[in-house]
Amino acid sequence: MNCDFEPVQVECYSSYKANERPMAFTFRNQRREILEILDRWYEGGMEPNAAVVNYFKVKADDGTVFLPVYAADSDTWGACGYESRQLSGFP
Repeated sequence: MNCDFEPVQVECYSSYKANERPMAFTFRNQRREILEILDRWYEGGMEPNAAVVNYFKVKADDGTVFLPVYAADSDTWGACGYESRQLSGFP
């Protein structure tokens, strides 16, 4: 599965840690609220040179499923959007 991530502006919920989970984001100049986090996972952090990256599989208010991704080391977000049937390769 191919997913080309684009930079996005994200509004986050933060409690005991910063950018704990996305609440809304702007993708291609359209603001979308997140109705549900369908799944989340991370990679990296175990190896000294491996960056920590947090992945979220979310359902937006327009019904589209997106994959917002947070790179903690650079404090940046990216996202790609797909129809639900195209995301079957992701957890």
